[in-house]
Amino acid sequence: MNIPIIDTHCDLLSYLAVVPNASADNSEDIACAIPLLKQGNVRMQVCAIYTDVRSGSMALATQQANKYREVLMQFEKEVSPVDGDFIENIASSEKTGLVAAVENAAGLAEEKVSIKAAFQQLDSLIQLTGRLAYISLTHHTENRFGGGNYTEGIGLKDDGKRLLDYMSGKKIAIDLSHTSDLLAEGILNHIDTAKLDIPVIASHSNFRSVWNHKRNLTDEFSQEIVRRKGLIGINFLRAFLDNEKPERVFEHLLYGFENGAEDQMCFGADYFYTKNFPDKSRFPFYFPIVENASKYPSVLETLSEKLNQSQLEKLAYKNAQTFFSNLWNS
Repeated sequence: MNIPIIDTHCDLLSYLAVVPNASADNSEDIACAIPLLKQGNVRMQVCAIYTDVRSGSMALATQQANKYREVLMQFEKEVSPVDGDFIENIASSEKTGLVAAVENAAGLAEEKVSIKAAFQQLDSLIQLTGRLAYISLTHHTENRFGGGNYTEGIGLKDDGKRLLDYMSGKKIAIDLSHTSDLLAEGILNHIDTAKLDIPVIASHSNFRSVWNHKRNLTDEFSQEIVRRKGLIGINFLRAFLDNEKPERVFEHLLYGFENGAEDQMCFGADYFYTKNFPDKSRFPFYFPIVENASKYPSVLETLSEKLNQSQLEKLAYKNAQTFFSNLWNS
């Protein structure tokens, strides 16, 4: 099925920055390698700048931003930076558009630097990459900005509020995919109370009502994203779909359509480098039906039994196209 794809999350950049001899065209190493994106008709891929909460996180974020620039130069025949014109004409593009994002604001500021350093780092990353699609304040754990998805009782901290205030009006979304429920609530409340201009997305999260996992969205938060006209990118990781049932990926996708998110659904596959992962119980990370970016056409083919052409196009690219066009061209 030859429909363009927009995917809102992969970890190509951290792979390139950390793994020796890594290359963006190595399909054996990473499921979002450029040849696989091409096979899957991916016309826009958001590439996360991922860091952990540790010393050196800011330098690693900068390194990944430079890797983003290197990929654009090295593979200029296959990829292109995304701007407003690119997103408007994405269906006719022969290249895959790339845009960066920040996964874990620890890459903006280590725990003991000033909050001003976070603002300077954010501006530097924007200058290096051209634009950022979104920022997630946390990853799995707690940091100076708030509580990650595996923390309990930790919400939005003062530095999180300060960073949100600084983000307002910069045409960067806030990502709820790695928040604790308390942090998500705090982010939404602060945006409303302070009247901030920040759209809300979940770049790579599924539905907790389908699979009860803390990485997945509650119905409350998914409905808030719908109300705010954001995006929900369905994650292909086995752990967040269902450990045993491959077909659960379709249940998550259809659940969104059945519960008011038809105009918010998209793909956020979360392909990353898995070969060095210490927890062997996570293998295989992806079911064969969604094991790499070449699988999008077959996923859409299966969904065509339940969704009409218009719905398939919304899921594949039109919802994300509308969101980012409104964000960047407004």
